Amino acid sequence: MPGRGRPTVDVIVVGGGAAGAVVAARASEHPDLDVLLVEAGPDYEAASALPDDLIDGHQNSLVDHDWGLGYRPTGGPAGGDDRAEREIGFPRGRVTGGSTAVNTTIALRGIPDDYDHWAALGNPRWAWNEVLPAFRRLERDLDYGTYPHHGDAGPITIRRWRPEELVPTQAAFIEAARAIGHPPCDDVNRPDAEGVGVMAMNKLGRLRISTAIGYLAPARYRENLTIRPDTLAVRVLTERGSGGPRATGVEVRGPDGAVDVLDARLVVLCAGAIHTPGILARSGIGSGDELAAIGVDPVADVPGVGANLSDHPALLVALTAKEPSMVADGLPLVQTISRYTTEGSDHELDVNLELITRVPRRSGPPAFGIAASLEWVEGRGRVRQRSADPTVHPIIESGFGVDERDVQRNVAALLDAIAVADQPVLGDLADEVVFPDPGRSSPEELTALARRASGSGYHPVGTARMGPAGDAGAVVDQHGRCHAVDGLAVADASIMPTVPRANTNLTSIMIGERIGEWLRTDPSRYGL
Repeated sequence: MPGRGRPTVDVIVVGGGAAGAVVAARASEHPDLDVLLVEAGPDYEAASALPDDLIDGHQNSLVDHDWGLGYRPTGGPAGGDDRAEREIGFPRGRVTGGSTAVNTTIALRGIPDDYDHWAALGNPRWAWNEVLPAFRRLERDLDYGTYPHHGDAGPITIRRWRPEELVPTQAAFIEAARAIGHPPCDDVNRPDAEGVGVMAMNKLGRLRISTAIGYLAPARYRENLTIRPDTLAVRVLTERGSGGPRATGVEVRGPDGAVDVLDARLVVLCAGAIHTPGILARSGIGSGDELAAIGVDPVADVPGVGANLSDHPALLVALTAKEPSMVADGLPLVQTISRYTTEGSDHELDVNLELITRVPRRSGPPAFGIAASLEWVEGRGRVRQRSADPTVHPIIESGFGVDERDVQRNVAALLDAIAVADQPVLGDLADEVVFPDPGRSSPEELTALARRASGSGYHPVGTARMGPAGDAGAVVDQHGRCHAVDGLAVADASIMPTVPRANTNLTSIMIGERIGEWLRTDPSRYGL
């Protein structure tokens, strides 16, 4: 096959995003490890070469460096016809830095209970006291870096908005949330943080501090690190030995469509919760039914591949602005947040509210919004493959509204968002509430709305989750090593057993830190 004459590298990292760039950078700190980073999108070697859409952290990049994916909010085909099912845009970054290069730069950690819950599921290396050093190591917190639960010298710069930097609607949101009883919060990443305050964000001015800038920029000149952009991973190649299947490398396609084979002693998949399951399935690693459906010969029956998709469902209160300047293009999209626990919930900080400076509308006057996001999620969806062709996008079934516990808590959060919108300090900036329809806001109507119209927070996780060997749904162990195939690991959001109660930006970077450090300090753990 093409490429078999090339030398074998020690580690191939597939995907240069939130976790992959970190794994490649940390692993290549070991001078004896030869690391190859394969990225489907382009690579910009210097910050000065970045296009405007990657620089401007005040708004998401949704076109030029996007995969063009779509998701189905509630899952399941409509009328048995996949083409008839409604799909909504699902932005994911296709560039070195991945979604950290195109996102809103929200830098939240999740809460200690998230990680202690992972540990209780059979992954003790991911307990809060275990992951806190990695969170500290990744961050350069300009506000609280000297505090014991923060870091001041990491690759990812984090700061919080100053009061004078807040746009009027964002400043009013803080006052309105406090008026309905939410306590003030100065540091949203303090382990016991609760209440309303300014957001922590990984940007300086407008510039996103992506993993491409924070991690790859200082690492890319190492002789033992090679970055191969514009290269699409087709599948992991395996061979069967006396101990079972073993990964030997990766089949890839270049920008001209030419196929190449890259040999490695270890393959680490970091393609994210949407694309990692597809690479595994095309490699013959997945559920027998799915492999048969796409015509792939099985290598290992792993039913957890593509299952357990978890994401944050959200509902929105939209208000038209009295002054168009308050929602103008170029203003920061997000600056504030309130994190709290719904009444009667068994899970702390199970929802949050965020003020969105601009809400897209098909017609009518410009609007801003209050997003009510469910952070502790019971329902699960899945990612399934349409084809063995790597250029064909998967079917993403989010499973929003399928668990009644989620529906009821999301409605409670939406009612809180409506209460915030009703406060004079915020209401005085708006002409009217245009969604949900104030005339159709009975509990029954809002419940129906939550079932059919919850949207994604764009935080997919769990589709190759970690767990002990006896866990039938686990794809990898707590070190990211694939249970069924030697020489193969996964290090991205797909290994999270549950979605943390925060945006997944920092948690994904933390996963790269953990597994990258294990590769650097103890490569024998991965057969190196």
